[in-house]
Amino acid sequence: MSFSRLLLTSFIVFCLPIFAFGAALLPVDEVEALRDVAKIIGKTDWNFSADPCGGQWGWVDPNPAKRSENGVTCNCTFSNGTICHVVSIVLKFQNFEGNLPTNLGRFPYLQEIDLTRNYLKGTIPQEWGTTQLVNISIIANRLTGPIPKEIGNISTLAIFTVEFNQLSGVLPQELGNLARIEKLQLSSNNFTGLLPATFSKLTTLKDLGIQGSGLSGPIPTGIALLGEMTDLRISDLGNESESSFPQLSSMKNLKTLILRSCNIIGSIPDYVGELTDLITLLISGCSNSMVIDMLLLATEFYSFHINCGGKEATIGGNKYEDDTDPAGPSSFYQSRTNWAVSTTGHFMDDDSNSDTFTGTNATKLSANTSALYMDARLAPISLTYYGFCMGNGNYTVFLHFAEIMFTNDRTFNSLGRRFFDIYIQGKLVQKDFSIQNEAGGVGKAIIKNFTAVVTGNTLEMRFYWAGKGTTRLPVGGVYGPLISAISVTPDFIPPSEKSSSTSTYAGTVVGIVVAVVVVIVLILGILWWKGCFGQKISMHHGIV
Repeated sequence: MSFSRLLLTSFIVFCLPIFAFGAALLPVDEVEALRDVAKIIGKTDWNFSADPCGGQWGWVDPNPAKRSENGVTCNCTFSNGTICHVVSIVLKFQNFEGNLPTNLGRFPYLQEIDLTRNYLKGTIPQEWGTTQLVNISIIANRLTGPIPKEIGNISTLAIFTVEFNQLSGVLPQELGNLARIEKLQLSSNNFTGLLPATFSKLTTLKDLGIQGSGLSGPIPTGIALLGEMTDLRISDLGNESESSFPQLSSMKNLKTLILRSCNIIGSIPDYVGELTDLITLLISGCSNSMVIDMLLLATEFYSFHINCGGKEATIGGNKYEDDTDPAGPSSFYQSRTNWAVSTTGHFMDDDSNSDTFTGTNATKLSANTSALYMDARLAPISLTYYGFCMGNGNYTVFLHFAEIMFTNDRTFNSLGRRFFDIYIQGKLVQKDFSIQNEAGGVGKAIIKNFTAVVTGNTLEMRFYWAGKGTTRLPVGGVYGPLISAISVTPDFIPPSEKSSSTSTYAGTVVGIVVAVVVVIVLILGILWWKGCFGQKISMHHGIV
């Protein structure tokens, strides 16, 4: 082989990889680490013949849709611009079916790992505790198991969001060592036990979300020390014993305060009115009453049928009235007949100036499913239907449900979980009701029937979201109670039908009596015409 050929071969073998990666090189170990990440999570479109830090060939989506960011970001300022290091891996909304990568320690400058809205399974690796991550976001996956105590070793961690998974176990006390944590979201999981007392050390915490997390106990008194808090959302705490309103007077920066089902007793402290930055205040879980002023009609009703969230439909011989009012965060709609509907709450996760309080089918409905299930009424917190001017007595309430907003496939759209409570006449008849669990999947109809006793001419059916399940899956604004249709029928014969049958019987009797009288009169007339009565009269006169 000639010297020129040998030189050309050496150039191709040794120099082309350098040019392929550009002037600044990503260390080989980080390139191989990216290969391992792709293999573990299931990503198949990274082109390793191109520079991972070059911003092309699938490594970065330059114009991603909101919440669908996809890219590897590098810092190429090391060693006078000759060395690059991966600082961020954001792969959202891609339905990966693998596991979380354990090898993040091979990226010495990695600050962010965001695998939100995928279909990843397995546990959170304890190896992540050796990293210098600033942001860990693994929202809406299928992750199980406990949070490793090693996460508390990440001294740089500012954001840790693991909501909408299936994590379990007791929260490690070591989470109280996160000296720089600002956002901690643990909502919608299956944790057990209490909030660690060490949370009182999280003085940099601004956003805490533990609603529907499975945690219990009283609200930690140390939380009052968190003066930087701007967003506090707590639910399902204090269920074992009553607790007083948490001392939050030092939280002068608080903008959002949501307390649900915390078994809080007593009144709201006066200092809450002094929280001048407070924008959203929602405290629920106690018995609320709503006074409705309306003119009662003289006519009593004994049944009604509603196609909740949909147009008028006739099913099984019954006309289901339309329920297409747009509703609102605090709305009351009176139908043309005797029923009404009330909605309460904002969808605070839908990035929209106006909420939508109806849902449209996004599934493949089971065969022979009626039109009642194509649309549904939903609400962020409380959804209440009323039947007014009802005749007193026992009724059967048929509640029609179908989960039409989640899918049944291998994507994050199938990870949504909806739980809400059902009240009939103010009595809790089903807690943590899941449509898809009881129906055996999404897109399947199920009818729940309950007995309601009406004593004051009013029937109330309330559906209440207590903070459990998921939000922002598959998109924002789909959580909370959902119902497809309502049918109410009496367990007795209504007086109007009794009156009708009585009138029919009376009319028949009268008709028979009249007919008999006519026949008698006719017979008497014939006899008189033949002189039968005249002879008797003459004889009578003769005796006189």
